[in-house]
Amino acid sequence: MKQERFDYRMGLLASPLEVDAAEWNGLLALQPQPTPFLRHEFLSALTTTQCASEHAGWAPRFVTLTDTRTGRLAAASPLYLKSHSYGEYVFDWAWADAYQRNGLAYYPKLVCAVPFTPVQGSRMLAADATAQRQLAATLVALAKQMDVSSLHVLFPTETETRALTDLGMMQREGIQFHWLNDGYRDFDDFLSTLEQKKRKNIRAERRKVREAGITFRRVRGEDATDADWRFFSKCYRQTYREHYSSPYLNLDFFRRIGETMPENLLLVIAEFEGKPIASSLVVYERNDATGGTLYGRYWGALEHVPCLHFETAYYQPLEFCIEEKLDRFEGGAQGEHKMARGFLPTITRSAHWLAHPAFEDAVGRFLANEANLIHAHIDELREHNPFKT
Repeated sequence: MKQERFDYRMGLLASPLEVDAAEWNGLLALQPQPTPFLRHEFLSALTTTQCASEHAGWAPRFVTLTDTRTGRLAAASPLYLKSHSYGEYVFDWAWADAYQRNGLAYYPKLVCAVPFTPVQGSRMLAADATAQRQLAATLVALAKQMDVSSLHVLFPTETETRALTDLGMMQREGIQFHWLNDGYRDFDDFLSTLEQKKRKNIRAERRKVREAGITFRRVRGEDATDADWRFFSKCYRQTYREHYSSPYLNLDFFRRIGETMPENLLLVIAEFEGKPIASSLVVYERNDATGGTLYGRYWGALEHVPCLHFETAYYQPLEFCIEEKLDRFEGGAQGEHKMARGFLPTITRSAHWLAHPAFEDAVGRFLANEANLIHAHIDELREHNPFKT
């Protein structure tokens, strides 16, 4: 590669700890969608606690571009060499299976993403448009030079997606469900905008939890104790156990982000007779221009109580959004059941490059057909808008 003629020096880093945290976060602050998950603290916690490491199948290969004139970081991306497809939420298992059936290796592959985090936002941090274009070209060129099957940029912004597709990458679309704050005064004001049946169902669900004697504590990251984090981690592991799966994250990770970015964290803890029985973790960020966004992340319960999941993971966070005047609540991956609770469908994007020409052609045709189906499905979902017409 010839970055020199663009006055950039490329770095390929084996850990986010190799890049200056202040410079990384400074670039993040310049982006139009600077989610907390791209903070140096979050990515470093994933690596140092071994959640996203070579041992876990997420070998860091962070890409940086340094301005040779100033010596300062001009662009950067979180890049991982993957030996599997777990924890991505943009599913390419069928592609990997097709490679295997044809005697080809799909792994390793390169993934530009935040591990275990299906949140759309900046993936190519850059000081300006020129640096962003060069970073996009560097990612593609790097994939072509390395012995990998493919490059996948997951949940980038629309602008970043265009930069990548201009370089020949294929766009893929998905659906998530997001709640928008229309300046609601309180939760009842929000309920008043829903269809009568939806409003009645939500009130019934909340009443069941109250009548079961459940109370709630909302604990900001700054106030969370080690006991709170240990309890939440226990709930988180229980969710994976119930699905016969292994958790991606560990207690050390939650402790680490609790120490380094507490201002972005909120725990909702459900209690019965003073004993904690369930918990959810949400992440939020404030934005001077829009108000900010809350991101639903993890939940778990040690005891079964009807409707407790909805109260702990949706209604309590929604009340927090309204009280804090946050303008959006992103509910995470999938979940059409969220529509009945005021969440609306929205398009997410990813970009993909495959080294094998025949497979790239086949996947390109598949993605075009998939996009048509997704758009038709969104049209159908919008016909069932939960709000009053």
